[in-house]
Amino acid sequence: MEENIFNNLAKKYDTEDRIELANIIVVEVKKELEGHAYGSLLDYGGGTGLVSLELADQFDSVLIADASEQMVKAAQSKIESGGLENAETLHLDLTRDYTELDADVILVSLVLLHVPDTLGLLKQLYKILNDGGKLIIVDFDKNPEISHPKVRNGFSREEMETKLQEAGFESLHLRTFHHGKNIFMKKDASLFLASSVKQAD
Repeated sequence: MEENIFNNLAKKYDTEDRIELANIIVVEVKKELEGHAYGSLLDYGGGTGLVSLELADQFDSVLIADASEQMVKAAQSKIESGGLENAETLHLDLTRDYTELDADVILVSLVLLHVPDTLGLLKQLYKILNDGGKLIIVDFDKNPEISHPKVRNGFSREEMETKLQEAGFESLHLRTFHHGKNIFMKKDASLFLASSVKQAD
């Protein structure tokens, strides 16, 4: 895999626009978690922790894992400066690394559009998720106006549901929750949240 482009972005990643979008995502994820108690959260592709660090008080433990070492360092710095004792970071690329991690909730926010083998990653996340655990995906709805060689132009509902089912997930729920201006490759776009469960065998 080529040099991770996010390594170069890490120091200037937390722009005003990204923080604003992250806060919108945080509100929606909190709605999804409402009324349930979960012990551990894995934020895969969590970057600088913009979303998951705002959710840390809802979990016993939070792990921010990212394929970019510099993103992980930026998140770790936030954890240390904020004195968060239940959060930690890990440099991890699940598209090529094996791990024995486990989690009650896995969050994958604005990550899948950068992953060529979406199904392969979802299968890896399925293995990590504890029985009865929840996978929460936040990403962009399919947007035909966007074309980029390294970034997928979002996902259709049918495509997302099919991939989740193929990976083994059940109880699928998907909803579009935000429409914004210039939020996806400088184009207007909408965000969806997909939640699914790993049933106990």
